[in-house]
Amino acid sequence: MKYDLCIIGGAGHVGLPLGVAFANSGMRTAILDVNEEALQTIRSGKFPFKEKDGDAALQSALKQGLLFASNSPEVISVSKFVIIVVGTPIDEYLNPNHNIVTRLLDRYLDYFQDGQIIILRSTVYPGTTEKVQHYFSKKGKDVKLATCPERISQGYALEEFKILPQIVSAFDDTTLAEVSALFKKITSAEIICVKPIEAELAKLFTNAWRYIKFAVGTQFFMIARDHGLDYHNIERAMKKDYARNNDLPAPGFTAGPCLLKDTMQLAAFTNNNFALGHAAMLVNEGFVNHIIRDLKREYADSLKDKTLGVLGMAFKAESDDHRDSLSYKLRKIAHVECKAVLCSDPYVKNETFVSRDHVLKHADIVVLGAPHAEYREINPKDHPQVHFVDIWNFWKK
Repeated sequence: MKYDLCIIGGAGHVGLPLGVAFANSGMRTAILDVNEEALQTIRSGKFPFKEKDGDAALQSALKQGLLFASNSPEVISVSKFVIIVVGTPIDEYLNPNHNIVTRLLDRYLDYFQDGQIIILRSTVYPGTTEKVQHYFSKKGKDVKLATCPERISQGYALEEFKILPQIVSAFDDTTLAEVSALFKKITSAEIICVKPIEAELAKLFTNAWRYIKFAVGTQFFMIARDHGLDYHNIERAMKKDYARNNDLPAPGFTAGPCLLKDTMQLAAFTNNNFALGHAAMLVNEGFVNHIIRDLKREYADSLKDKTLGVLGMAFKAESDDHRDSLSYKLRKIAHVECKAVLCSDPYVKNETFVSRDHVLKHADIVVLGAPHAEYREINPKDHPQVHFVDIWNFWKK
């Protein structure tokens, strides 16, 4: 085979760091993607998104001649392993969209070869790996399926590959051994072997657990605010030298392309009998409405005369990924409730955004949407004309 592995969807947040890691471990790696602009950026030695130490690692892989960026599906046919990384969104009814994987398989079916091992790296609905195995069997393809869910923190993949255990699964021991050996090349941590459906559920449970945990801190914050109390003072009292409460997350916007989606996939798997998941969704997605309601209560009818500014449009700090960011939901509601809305972010590019200084100069109210490190330079006391809404307690009192 010309390549040791091919990653379908290899120019994205999950696929590219994985491809770079494998290439730098000595594997001939092809990344396949339809995004030609991203591929050109990759070929020039730059990540098309934020990844810690990403450019240096990418340039090393390219210099060694072990990483190849292509938009031609022919690279699938000449690869031993094929790793599939594809978004698995939920539809407008919060149900899993199964057609994404099926359409991809239909599109590239002729390029898959007998004897290949196909690895699902995406987060998928439980039972998907088995369905994909049946799909290839019906099409007359003698391939083996495995699922090895990604579990890194976005932006820190290259760092975390080395230290985090990798979950691997397959339907037979031979395939499991080969896949285990493959992932052992990028980590010194343990390889955890489970059944495919256990691997699928391990990822969904992980993301749902995080989503529910974040909702707890946010719900506590809203309860305190509804009673005119300073939640952060209460939180300090709870946590100070009291280890049992150290795992209580701070309040903040809980969003991004995974947590809500995967919680709703788990809800669908339980026939919508996942009360904790649905409750977490109502809390996390409702937080923006709570902020606006708080402001309306404080300003009464005069809120419509105010300009609201949002600092940080990414879904989390130090990220350039704005997918499903609650800052956009805030902007949408504020456009209805306020005179004007100004948005700024040092990493997210948008022609309608303005500078941080412009927001601080012209906004009456400033909401910290994503606590980027550079906002530490701001001292709210230097802007007495601005009402700051600091849900994160970023500028500690």
